[in-house]
Amino acid sequence: MNILICSDSHGLEKELFQLKNMHPNMDFYLHCGDSELEKDHPAIQGFHIVRGNCDYGDDFPLQAVIETGKEKIFITHGHLHHVKTNLMNLRYEAMEHNATIACFGHSHILGYEMIDGMLFINPGSMAFPRGRKERTYIILEVQDEKKIIHVYEFGKGELFQETFH
Repeated sequence: MNILICSDSHGLEKELFQLKNMHPNMDFYLHCGDSELEKDHPAIQGFHIVRGNCDYGDDFPLQAVIETGKEKIFITHGHLHHVKTNLMNLRYEAMEHNATIACFGHSHILGYEMIDGMLFINPGSMAFPRGRKERTYIILEVQDEKKIIHVYEFGKGELFQETFH
């Protein structure tokens, strides 16, 4: 199973179209908020998307849970969970949904880690990255018990990958 994860695109349109065109065979496309696009905008069609602090109105839910068989993915932007401080609130919320993977954004900082069997993923930002110059997104490849994080720089290709068992 392959899952494309992006966040904090802040009004980018053609880049979201390009993501889907560059990676057409994903099982899921996730956007962790702050798209700043309307729900019916063509650029985000096909994405499971949540509302960020810069998404005004009620077009998107504050969080979502995607069941993929063995995995349960909790998606939120992170601003309501204070992810810029720590992941504790996010972890508790994801645990309440029995999630095995928690995807979030908000900080614009690429990061991922396994905590007590739950994989946390922040794909960074394609618009305004922090902590690095690359505009990043992630493809998560799930193979049985193995999860492979592929980190991409938008428009340039894969930067690196890391495997979790």
